[in-house]
Amino acid sequence: MRVAVAGCCHGELDKIYETLALAERRGPGPVDLLLCCGDFQAVRNEADLRCMAVPPKYRHMQTFYRYYSGEKKAPVLTLFIGGNHEASNHLQELPYGGWVAPNIYYLGLAGVVKYRGVRIGGISGIFKSHDYRKGHFECPPYNSSTIRSIYHVRNIEVYKLKQLKQPIDIFLSHDWPRSIYHYGNKKQLLKTKSFFRQEVENNTLGSPAASELLEHLKPTYWFSAHLHVKFAALMQHQAKDKGQTARATKFLALDKCLPHRDFLQILEIEHDPSAPDYLEYDIEWLTILRATDDLINVTGHLWNMPENNGLHARWDYSATEEGMKEMLEKWNHDLKVPCNFRVTAACYDPSKPQTQIQLIHRINPQTTEFCAQLGITDINVRLQKSKEEHHVCGEYEEQDDVESNDSGEDRSEYNTDTSALSSINPDEIMLDDEEEEDEDSIVSAHSDMNTPSVEPSDQASEFSASFSDVRILPGSMIVSSDDTVDSTVDREGKPGGTVESGNGEDLTKVPLKRLSDEHEPDQRKKIKRRNQAIYAAVDDDDDAA
Repeated sequence: MRVAVAGCCHGELDKIYETLALAERRGPGPVDLLLCCGDFQAVRNEADLRCMAVPPKYRHMQTFYRYYSGEKKAPVLTLFIGGNHEASNHLQELPYGGWVAPNIYYLGLAGVVKYRGVRIGGISGIFKSHDYRKGHFECPPYNSSTIRSIYHVRNIEVYKLKQLKQPIDIFLSHDWPRSIYHYGNKKQLLKTKSFFRQEVENNTLGSPAASELLEHLKPTYWFSAHLHVKFAALMQHQAKDKGQTARATKFLALDKCLPHRDFLQILEIEHDPSAPDYLEYDIEWLTILRATDDLINVTGHLWNMPENNGLHARWDYSATEEGMKEMLEKWNHDLKVPCNFRVTAACYDPSKPQTQIQLIHRINPQTTEFCAQLGITDINVRLQKSKEEHHVCGEYEEQDDVESNDSGEDRSEYNTDTSALSSINPDEIMLDDEEEEDEDSIVSAHSDMNTPSVEPSDQASEFSASFSDVRILPGSMIVSSDDTVDSTVDREGKPGGTVESGNGEDLTKVPLKRLSDEHEPDQRKKIKRRNQAIYAAVDDDDDAA
C-alpha cells in the first residue's frame, strides 16, 4: 500500500492534503494512509491555543478546526503522534488514543494499531531527563512549567512499549533516537545543520529513550521529525541468537511543512491483501495495557519501573498467548476501532472570536468507552480524584520548577541529559525575552549512554542517498533559483541510488515539497541566550523545534 509520511505539521492540514492530492494526480495511484510525526496542533478553539507551549505571537489557529467541526473531512486516513507544539489539553483527553476528527486518529501517549495488516506503533512527546521518571500529573489549566512538562516522555510509556514481543512494521517518534545519525550520511547532515555538530560528536543529539526502543523493537521503518531536516539512515541490528536473521530498520526524518522543504515522503509498504481496510486495535498492545494498568502514576514524584532486581514481585508484563486469547474473547473477536468521534469542545468560529473560553479538564467519552471495555481506569479520572483529594495539579508546581531548572545530578535512569550548543539554530521558534531562563540553569554533559554496538554498514550511506531530491511541482507554483538544480543529483554531486522495500518495489519515491509565493523571513531575531539548542536541559528549549 502507498503510505505518506509527514514531518512537523504545525497545523497545516489543508496544505498537506493539497500536496497529497497533487501527488495522486501525478503519481501511480492514491495514498492509502498518512502518518504524521508530531507537532500536529489539533487546535479546536482559542482555549486550545493557550495550551500550546509557544510565545503568544506564534499561536495561530491554522486549519485543523475545520476538520474538527465537520466543515471538511480528511481525504485519507491520518494517524499522528504528539510532539512538543500541541494543544496539550485536547490530546490529554485521549491518553490511549482516539479520533480527534473524522478520519484523523491520535495514537495516544504511546500506542500500537493495525491497518491492512501493517502494525504501526508510536510514542508522543520529546525526552527530558528531569521529567522522565515522573507520573502523568499535569492537568489544565497549566502553569508555565506544566505546559511544557505535559509533553515530556515518561518511563511508563517506554516500559509498556518494551513489553512488546511481536514484530513492529512502522514506529513513529517526534524526536530522533539518539545515535541514529551514525547510520546515515552524517557528513551531509552536518553540512545542512552545522549547529548539530557538538551534540553529534558528543553523541547527545536525540532521545536515549527512543534509542532504547529502537534497539528493543527493531521495527522495519522508523519515522521522526522535530529537527526540521530530512535525513535517512539504515541501522542493521544484531541477531540475538545464532541462526536468526538480523533485522534492519530504515529510518527517515522529515522537515516541517513549509515551502521548498522536504516535509512529505510517499513509500510503498508491504501489507496483507486479505487484512481489513479499516483501523484495528492491536491485541498484544491491549493485553499489555490491561496488565500495566496498576502501574499508572498520577503524581509528580520520581519513580522507577519494575525490574528483575529482587525488589519487585513482578517485572514482566509482556502478553502471553493465553492472555491475548482472553483479551480477544473480551472484545468479541472484533478489534475494529469504532468510528465514535464526538465534539467535546466549542469549535473556533472566525466570525465570532471567543478569547475568554475557559480551560476545562475534560473526560472524553471515547476514552471512557475504551477503558470500560478494556477494564482499566482512565488516567484523567484518576487525576481528577487526586486533584479533589490532594490538589495534585498544583501540588508539584514548586517541585517541578526546582527539578527542571537546577543544574544538579540527572534524575533519570540514563547517565546523561542532552547537552547544549553554543550556536543558534535558525529554525527554532524564538522565545520572548521574559520567557528566557538564566544561562546558569543550563545543564551540559557528555554522554556515556550505552548505544548499539553495531557499526554503521556501507549500506547506510547508500540508503541515505537513495532518497534522492526528486520533486513534483505544480505548474502554478513559482520555483526559486535553488529549485532548478538537477534533482537526481545530491549536494555532493553523486547520483542517488535505489533501495527496494520488502515487497521488491523501489523505495525511492517522491519527497514532495509545497512550493508557493510564501517565503520565510530573511532576517530572524537573534536570541540573547548564549547556549541555545534544540536539546537542552531547560524547558524553554522545548520550543526549539
